Amino acid sequence: MTYEETIKYIYGRMPLFQVVGSSAYKEGLDGMRAFDEVLGHPHSSFKTIHVAGTNGKGSSSHTLASVLQSAGYKVGLFTSPHLKDFRERVRVNGEMMSKDFVVDFVEKYGKVFDVIYPSFFEVCVAMAFSYFQQEKVDVAVIEVGLGGRLDSTNIITPELSVITNISFDHTNMLGNTLGEIAAEKAGIMKPGVPVVIGEAEEPEIRNVFLQKASAVGAPIHFVDQEIASCKVEPGFADKTAVLNFNIDGTSFSTTLLGDYQHRNMQTAFLAVKYLREVGFEISDEALQHGFLNTVGQTHLLGRWQQLCDNPLTLCDTGHNEAGIRFVTAQIERTPHNKIRFIYGVMKDKDVEHILPLLPQDAIYYYTQASTPRAMPCDELKRRANAGGLKGEAYANVADAMAAAQRDAEPGDLIFVGGSTYVVAEIPGLE
Repeated sequence: MTYEETIKYIYGRMPLFQVVGSSAYKEGLDGMRAFDEVLGHPHSSFKTIHVAGTNGKGSSSHTLASVLQSAGYKVGLFTSPHLKDFRERVRVNGEMMSKDFVVDFVEKYGKVFDVIYPSFFEVCVAMAFSYFQQEKVDVAVIEVGLGGRLDSTNIITPELSVITNISFDHTNMLGNTLGEIAAEKAGIMKPGVPVVIGEAEEPEIRNVFLQKASAVGAPIHFVDQEIASCKVEPGFADKTAVLNFNIDGTSFSTTLLGDYQHRNMQTAFLAVKYLREVGFEISDEALQHGFLNTVGQTHLLGRWQQLCDNPLTLCDTGHNEAGIRFVTAQIERTPHNKIRFIYGVMKDKDVEHILPLLPQDAIYYYTQASTPRAMPCDELKRRANAGGLKGEAYANVADAMAAAQRDAEPGDLIFVGGSTYVVAEIPGLE
């Protein structure tokens, strides 16, 4: 098969979460362990770092990979979902896995699919671990796909676990309370493996983490307890906008400009501290270079990313209640005359709780990603306008973008968001 035929086969053969939603979720690790047995346990050939959380796990994973790469390690990075190219999910030192590897993997293990019946995500995990073994990486940063306890990535025993935060998302699979969701995320904790917790101010969440860490014997470290001071100021580095951090006397900068990155960067910083303690050699210079060059070294896309200067056009993949709160607050603080908001959601999202959080005075361009999971733009328009928002529906992201650009007047702000899959379909995103 060609690469294109192979990708079509994978998408057609296995249930894909972005297409069918929760029905693609395969609970339990038995299938992944069986597949891993066939592969010969490739993840045992390299060290790993495991990253879970409701929001921020992607940015944190990319940042840690960049720091380790800057320290001279050969670094694998597994994340999901992809935006433009399937191979974005699996990178080594920032470079996507080869098309030939994807083809060869499916040809080699295609018959196994008829015995184990893996999910799409299980195939992605197996492919990533096998590719990292082939490329002889020193360490791989592994982002959890969904939850933690039953996620396919949870067959690893990492050097360090990281849990960024807990919020409401995927409640139909992870639980209806923050405590229930926290318990699923806490499932990545392993005996003797230190775990860094980014946010757990609510007692319900904190107690779940403390109890799980105690039960498995995992040393636990909370950002709010172990970072004494953090100052954040906007600035420039080589004419590029950055956020300048000073955490407990150590200074570094990042081009990740979202407000929500303040805690993500503290989480990654504390994670670096404990990576050093478990034996990774990371100088302050490597830390600083890694934070500053995360986007360039790992090709992270869609996090408060500026797409155009005139009119100012921004996008962000924030899609659940907590993510939208950060995004809308930062939109309101960004200088503008009118906000032109290109907005689309998945139909399984809790849109009734999200819509009231959106800017009430924005002009909306309701749209939908090209996946069956997307809420039809006409339905979104009806529900949003009934809640007091104003806008029109557009059948696809490109049409919505074109309309917003056509309507924009000097000083207007165009924002694209609501769903990772909407951001993925922005024309020319790179």
